[in-house]
Amino acid sequence: MAEKPKGQDVRADIRKPEVEDLLCVLAQLDDADTIFALLEDLFTIREIRETSQRLAVARLLDQGLSYAAIEAQTGASATTIARVSKCLTYGSGGYEAALDILESQES
Repeated sequence: MAEKPKGQDVRADIRKPEVEDLLCVLAQLDDADTIFALLEDLFTIREIRETSQRLAVARLLDQGLSYAAIEAQTGASATTIARVSKCLTYGSGGYEAALDILESQES
């Protein structure tokens, strides 16, 4: 029997009604303070910091910095940097969309 690609299995397993509700809420929020309040309620402070760190790593990887420079600047482990790098190369495009938003805000 042929195996399904892992990415499709994971997506099918994750995109349940509860996740769709979360996506709907996030898509409708347009105020940074309200979004932060939701993040505080949903995640631990550590999870917020780690998630934000991954976005910072993606930004620095996109700028061409080395793993060593990114580790020194963000405190991220080599494993985290490699995981983010893999997502930038083979992921679903979420980091690219986020980076485009950040870039447009800087312009």
